[in-house]
Amino acid sequence: MLASIFVSALLALVLLSTGSSALSAASVAQGRSIARLYCMKCHSIDKVSPSPLRIAPPFRTLHERYPIETLQEALAEGIVTGHPSMPQFSFDADQINDFLTFLKTLE
Repeated sequence: MLASIFVSALLALVLLSTGSSALSAASVAQGRSIARLYCMKCHSIDKVSPSPLRIAPPFRTLHERYPIETLQEALAEGIVTGHPSMPQFSFDADQINDFLTFLKTLE
C-alpha cells in the first residue's frame, strides 16, 4: 500500500515537472517569435550578434542594465522611448510573460 502511494506520488511529480518544462519551452518560443516580429530590425535577439541599429542595445545585455522583470509594466503600458527610432507598442499579459521568459534565456 505504501509503495503504491509512493509510486503514484513520484509519477505525479514527474508529470508535473515535464508539463512545466514543456510550457516553459513554448513560452520561450512564443517570446522569440515576438522578438523576431517586433524587435529584430533594430536589436540583436541572440547571444552573439551585434544589433542592426547601433543605438539599440542587444537583448542579451538588458539584464546588465536592470532586472528583466522591471520591463513588465513598460511593455503593458507601451514603451515610448527606448531609443529615438523605437516605435511605441504594448503587449497583453501572455505576450509579456512569453517575451520576458525569452529574454531571460539570453542572460
